[in-house]
Amino acid sequence: MVKAYLVLRMKGQVNIPYWAKTTLKLLRLDKKFRATIIPVKENTEGMLDKVKHYVSWQEPDISLIKELLEKKGRKEGYKSITSEDLSQLGFKSIEDLAKLLVEGKSSLSKLKPLKPWFALSPPRHGFKRNTKKLYGEGGMLGHNKDLAAHIKNMI
Repeated sequence: MVKAYLVLRMKGQVNIPYWAKTTLKLLRLDKKFRATIIPVKENTEGMLDKVKHYVSWQEPDISLIKELLEKKGRKEGYKSITSEDLSQLGFKSIEDLAKLLVEGKSSLSKLKPLKPWFALSPPRHGFKRNTKKLYGEGGMLGHNKDLAAHIKNMI
């Protein structure tokens, strides 16, 4: 059973209807190529289905989340996460934090000094699929099984 989703915003801020902007803001995805980890609740899948034409999501694995936290995880002041920050939050290592996020027992927004999102760069060598279509139609949007490979190119 899925316990968390890794969600990536694929489209920019222009010509987005207000209801989609509101939902994306609640997901903490304000800008293009921002990613976050959200635990699965009763309203999570409805929110993702509502904005499926603007985001892409997948069930995360621990190694990918660990790599995201090490390379793109930030705290207040846009500084990298250190081992001292993790010990203040009550974690021994980044791997413990990654495991907790993948299991859906916590979210980045509850861990106060950490930013609730990861700012990613555009992928090296571009996207291999169309960014304007859903995954089932040959695109990138919606529930995407190949998202982990694209995110590794964006780190």
